[in-house]
Amino acid sequence: MTLSFPNPSRNFNETRRGVSFSGHDGMFEIAFFVEAAVLARHQPSPVSEQQYLSAFDAMRASIQDVALKVYTGSHRQTNTLTTTDFR
Repeated sequence: MTLSFPNPSRNFNETRRGVSFSGHDGMFEIAFFVEAAVLARHQPSPVSEQQYLSAFDAMRASIQDVALKVYTGSHRQTNTLTTTDFR
């Protein structure tokens, strides 16, 4: 199977300082987390939940491309995307 992102929902996680979203590999849900530093590259100094979510939405295509690459290399159920993954 290949990874897909049929559900556009995403959630800001204040404790971890980033945005969570999910993908699906067949019937399996795969969890992803994007660190705040990644999102700050698109919107300098985001301070509110809405700003982080807006940055995520603006970067959604590239975030999903990176998520696919990270998942393809690991097939982990939970994946964290960092600034290193976006180089």
